[in-house]
Amino acid sequence: MLAQSDIGSGSPLVLLHAFPFDRRMWEPQASLTNVRLVCPDLPGFGQSPVAHSTVDSMADDIAATLDGLKIESCVLGGCSLGGYVALAFARRHAHRLKGLILIDTKAEPDDEAGKANRQKMIDAASTLSASAVIDGMIPKALCEATRTNRLEVVEAVRRLGAAQSVAGIVAAQQMMRDRPDARPALGAIRVPALVIVGEHDAITPPTGARAMTAAIPGARFVELPDAGHLPNLETPDAFNAVVAAWLASVVQLQAPNSGP
Repeated sequence: MLAQSDIGSGSPLVLLHAFPFDRRMWEPQASLTNVRLVCPDLPGFGQSPVAHSTVDSMADDIAATLDGLKIESCVLGGCSLGGYVALAFARRHAHRLKGLILIDTKAEPDDEAGKANRQKMIDAASTLSASAVIDGMIPKALCEATRTNRLEVVEAVRRLGAAQSVAGIVAAQQMMRDRPDARPALGAIRVPALVIVGEHDAITPPTGARAMTAAIPGARFVELPDAGHLPNLETPDAFNAVVAAWLASVVQLQAPNSGP
């Protein structure tokens, strides 16, 4: 069972964090109402021990965590790395999903250049610090408006990233490098799906998010302005409003018929 936060009451909403952070990246979402908000630390991050994981084993870890919390089914959301795990969960544990939220992530595997970049980080692990990793990511992870006008967000992202272990970072890079192509399973998703992407995401751009949305039956696409790869932190009010409105529609879609 993974370390996790568990707050609120209502329909379970489980959110999986991005790389290289932990469950604290979802603190701005604590204001969401009418949900039981569960935010696990993925293996190797926060208070969850390092493991040589795959996206499939991480998805199974989420299922085991839900078992421990006595949650039979949930709406599952994931950002970036968390999105990779959410897609694996949708494939392996579809019967436990009420809805799926994919945030600044992608279904396709790394291309050769992407794999090479991950391998460089793995090879340099002995000389890296977590602070160096996150400092190198910030220019791409946060859009220019955030970096210029919301220094408190920049510092929060730097603090979260710097708190992680190098071993966890390396294990996650290996997992992401070796993850399979999730595109063949997108058409089999049968629950309401929401795809969110920051307008200025330089890591998983809106064009890819639109293509992923088109491949998921009935999925809704939302592009958030003034945000990059981490819109829940960069524009939390807009992000929360989109999620809250969509959750209300999911509940309505899945409510039992009340009349003849």
